Parts: sequence; structure tokens; C-alpha cells
Amino acid sequence: MRRPRLPGVGSSPSLLALLALALHLETNLLGGYGYFRDELYYIACSERLDWGYVDHPPLSILLLRLSRLLLGDSLFGLRLLPALAGAGLVWLTALLTRELGGGQQAETLAALGVLIAPICLGLGDFYSMNAFEPLCWTGCTLLLVRLVRGEEPRRWLYLGALAGLGLQNKHSLAFFAGAALLGLLLTPQRRLLFSPWCWMGMGLALLLILPNLLWQHLHDWPTLEFLLNAQAQKNYLLSPLEYLLAQMLYQHPLALPLWAAGALALLLHPRLREFRCFGIAFIALLAFFVIQRGKPYYLSPIFPLLLAAGAVAAQWHLRPRWLNTYTLLLALGGALTLPLALPLLPPQPFIRYAAYLGLGEVKTERHGVAALPQHLADRFGWPELAASVTQVYRSLSPEEQHQTALYTQNYGEAGALEFYGRPQGLPPVLCGHNNYWLWGQDPSTPQVLIAVGGHADNYRAAFGSVEQVALHTHEYAMPYERDLPLFLCRDPLLPLAKLWPAAKRYL
Repeated sequence: MRRPRLPGVGSSPSLLALLALALHLETNLLGGYGYFRDELYYIACSERLDWGYVDHPPLSILLLRLSRLLLGDSLFGLRLLPALAGAGLVWLTALLTRELGGGQQAETLAALGVLIAPICLGLGDFYSMNAFEPLCWTGCTLLLVRLVRGEEPRRWLYLGALAGLGLQNKHSLAFFAGAALLGLLLTPQRRLLFSPWCWMGMGLALLLILPNLLWQHLHDWPTLEFLLNAQAQKNYLLSPLEYLLAQMLYQHPLALPLWAAGALALLLHPRLREFRCFGIAFIALLAFFVIQRGKPYYLSPIFPLLLAAGAVAAQWHLRPRWLNTYTLLLALGGALTLPLALPLLPPQPFIRYAAYLGLGEVKTERHGVAALPQHLADRFGWPELAASVTQVYRSLSPEEQHQTALYTQNYGEAGALEFYGRPQGLPPVLCGHNNYWLWGQDPSTPQVLIAVGGHADNYRAAFGSVEQVALHTHEYAMPYERDLPLFLCRDPLLPLAKLWPAAKRYL
């Protein structure tokens, strides 16, 4: 079977991938919005390498550790790998389009659809496991497409290796694997599952994820507890219609005809009959996430496939003039919404621009509304918080400083105090949120505790003296990070280790 050519260096898809990289590098160099909450937590995780963490597998943390060793902790260095992943996703989508039977026009259209998608731009703008997830899903899809097209069965080993690494990046790849397996079972392509190479590939994937599964077992399956708590207590409950509307906003409103056509083409188009398993997989994933009330961005990694299939169908059925017109319209629409996905504008101009366009934030968690969307608001206030805590700490006598610990309500605050406070000589940070709870098990009891957030009554059960000494706030931060009281707690009443089990918050 003829192998489709790779997009050339000077081709439109490659140029679009370079444009995606340039956009991310530019915003990284500007750095006006600071470190994102999760980045500070990830940095803390990278200081404590392990085979697993409460809320994510270890691969992205290992990559971050290597990145920090090579590039340091600047925003540019920290976000270089996500920027490369975003650019790689644009290029890989073009290659997937070619594998599905599209020509250069279809490649360009699909790559452009990924480039302008606000969710893809946003996830590529800061470090997290989510930046690499779409790349893993799309790479697995590409390999599976090639297997469906009749390439050598030994490619199951490549698919198994990529799937195993993808699971070590984020467990949600298992949902994609399950949906793809269902699609294969319900179509004639089920014959692929009878190959011994298929089972060897599955075994390889299991072998690669096994260290994390063992870690989960040794720690009483914390990730499962985290997911159940998030579903019950944190995730915002969307109706099926709201979930679909969120996809429209995440992928860009003008891209709706493209990915909707892709979904229908994978299910119904006679020339894509052999790929119907992917259409079934999309329906299965959509139904699963809607029923389980998953965050709407959980579905996003499947959309490069839909955009690729839609672009192929568009090239088959639209005249070149109409195809070029739609491509131009998509590019203009992407330029219009670009400042909403990337921190190109200062806060006040951003707020005015968002209000002018009338495109609101997709709500994913049960918290109050901030002036900025969460992916931007959670980049404000961290240096100021560390400065406030440092001021309280330095007001103590040298004797008290040696017996002081810090306590925060969540991993963002804890990560900020570690990152910004370590150069200032701040003491260790205790926190019951996610992996910080594991790191703090059996803590020694400090004579003085500087506590961030909460209420005075929360600390009076453990300390004889509780005094509010400061109030931290930032106008652009999330509501739960504004007006944070800082308490100075003295005279411990109980060993902290006795109270620690109740401090656990896997959420």
C-alpha cells in the first residue's frame, strides 16, 4: 500500500505548525501573567520524583524535571515543551488528514482548525499533562488508522508503546482506548484484534503503566478517590446541551461545521467506511463524559480526528473556491478570538475585549466568577502571597522562626510559597490538598504555624493562640484566592500527626 507523504517543511501545515510555535513562544517571552497555579504544583512534584501522584501519573513530572535541569525555571523554559506539543499537534493533524485520504487543501484546513481552537491554544500556553494529552491521542489514532488501512500488524507494538506512555502522562487515555476498542468490535475491523501483535501491543502498554498501577495500589488508589471526589464536589454539572455548546466554544464557533461534518463522515460516508470505528468511538466518548459529568475539555483530544475527517469530506464535496473561502473565514475568526485564548492583552483590555465579543468562559468548576477566566486569573497573586507570608515570618523572633511551619488550603498556595519562598528562607509548607497530604504524613508539631486561608475556628482546636495578622488579596485572582486571612498560631494543643488524617483533601 502506498504510504502518504509527510507534509513538507515548506507546506502550509508545516508553516501553520511553526506559526503555532511562534505564538506560544511570543506569549512565553512576554510572561505578563506569571506562573499558573498548576505549574507551581508541578514544580513541587518535580522536586519529589515518584512513580505516581494523587492527581496525575509521573511522565509529565519527569519531563518537567528534565526541562528544569536544562532550561531553568523561567516561564519561557517551563513552557517550551507545551509549545512544542501544541505545534506538533497541528502538524500531526495534517498527517492524519493525509492518511484519511485528504490532499493538501484538506491538510491545511484541518491543521488550521487545530491551530485556532481556543482549547488547543490555551492548553499549549502553560505546563501541565493536558498539553501533551491531545498529542498522545492523535498519535494513537494515526497508528490505528494505518493498521486499519492494512499496514504491518507489528505496528501494534508502536501503538502499545505510545499508549503506555500516554497513560503514564494522563490516565484518561484509557477512555480513548476503551472507545476505540468498542468501535473496532462493532465494525468489520474487529479482525485486527485477532492478530497476536495486537495482544503484544496491549501487553506492552500494560507493562509501561504497571509501575504507576503498583504505586496506586500501595497508596490505596488515591487517583480513583480524587476522581470520585472531583465528580461529586468540584466539577460543574453541565446538561448535555451545555456540554455540546462548550465544545463549540472550545473548538471555535466557526469550526463547528468542520468537526460536525467530520463526525458524520466517519459514521456515514461510504469512502470512510473502513474508519467507522472512529465515529463510534467519538459517540461513545461523548456519551460517557456527558453521563459521568466530566469536564468539557476531557473530550477535546478527539477533535483533531474530527477536524481531519471533516476536512477530507469538505475537499471531496466542496468546490475549491468555496473551500478556500471557508479556510480564509476560519483564519480570520481565529485571529479574532486569539486574544481570548492566549494572554496577549493586559487584564483590563482583555476584559473589555471579551465583553465586546460576547464570548464567556466555559464554567468547569463550582466556584465564583472572576473578572478573568480561570486559565488567566490563576496566574495572579502568587508572588504577593509569598511576600505577605515572608513579612509575617520575619516578624517572629529567631527562636520562633526555627520552630515555625506554614500551612495552606490548596496546592496552588503551597506551591507558590515553596517556589517564591524558598529563596527568602521560608520554612517547610504543610498542606492537605492532593499530593501535599502524602508528602506531609506524620508531620512534626511546630510551635508556631503561619496558616493561609480558612477560619480562625479551624485552627483553635489545635492551637491555644490564634491571631489574624494579615490579609492577602489580588484584584485579578480567583475568588477563593482573594481576601485570604493569614493567621499566626501558637501554643499547640495536640500533636499535628494526630490531626493530619482529617486534613486530607483529594479533590
